[in-house]
Amino acid sequence: MEIFNEFVSTLGFPIAVTAFLLIRIEKKLDDLNKTLLFMIEMLGKIQH
Repeated sequence: MEIFNEFVSTLGFPIAVTAFLLIRIEKKLDDLNKTLLFMIEMLGKIQH
C-alpha cells in the first residue's frame, strides 16, 4: 500500500497537468477544425 501511495503522490500532479492541457488543446483543435471547414466552404463558393 505504501508503494501505491508513493506512486500516486509522485504521478498525481503530472497527470492532473496533462489532463488540464489536453482539455484546453481539445477546445482549440475544435475551433481550428471549425475555421478550416468554414474556409473550405468559402473557397468552394468562390470557385463556382
